[in-house]
Amino acid sequence: MSEQAGTGSLGDDRSRPVGEVTLVGGGPGSDDLLTVAGARALERADVVLFDRLAPHGSLDTLAPRATLVNVGKTPGHHPVSQKEIEALIVSHALAGANVVRLKGGDPYVFGRGSEEVLACHAAGVAVTVIPGVTSAIAVPAAAGIPLTHRGMTRLFTVVSGHAPLTDSELEHLAGLGGTIVVLMGIGTLPSITQGLVRFGADPQLPVAIIERGFSPTQTTTVGTLASIVFDAAAAQVSSPAVLVIGEVVRLAYDGDAEASVLLARAEALADLA
Repeated sequence: MSEQAGTGSLGDDRSRPVGEVTLVGGGPGSDDLLTVAGARALERADVVLFDRLAPHGSLDTLAPRATLVNVGKTPGHHPVSQKEIEALIVSHALAGANVVRLKGGDPYVFGRGSEEVLACHAAGVAVTVIPGVTSAIAVPAAAGIPLTHRGMTRLFTVVSGHAPLTDSELEHLAGLGGTIVVLMGIGTLPSITQGLVRFGADPQLPVAIIERGFSPTQTTTVGTLASIVFDAAAAQVSSPAVLVIGEVVRLAYDGDAEASVLLARAEALADLA
């Protein structure tokens, strides 16, 4: 059964034993990438508060006895604030419920999971965190892009593009090299790409934008730091999407290429290194 956030109050009956909270990382949205531990937590749940990017299409089956509460946010539209979400989690637990907070990706990778854990601690509610498959790694992999590759890059950096990066951050990213993965970066794409070039990154450095990873409509747009803003506009790119910046984008494939073709491509790149 489902309810909208803020309705169906359970009250604050302190005579009932306090429940517990489990933060579950749901992965990038596919039910298949939900961990076994996450699925077991949902099966035991009395209340599930879920995000739009979490795997929620099968929640009636995954959490058969739970009240389902949609607290999802979309870009520029937050019908339930973070503080209200934390209050809902705590109030349901204090009323004795076994609460699951289901989040997309991993709760501790730009998921505000730590804020929800602190809210539970402040209220004296026991809380457990079950990690999830982060979209920072999984979505590029779905597009055939490894974040590291021997002889090409041995490091990657994950950054949030929710707000524009500072000049200092852009300078350090450009100087660090390796692969850069940007989550929530569609709105700040121009400032990120232009900023990296301004601080010395090669304008021809490859960039990939993977939209709606692991969904039937997953799409990848590839360009360079110099061209990707125009490429993205032409492709009408929109959120949710993951940006990958770096030489590893040259290894991207659509999943149908034969192994011999991929090997030949990798050997050619190694020869150029």
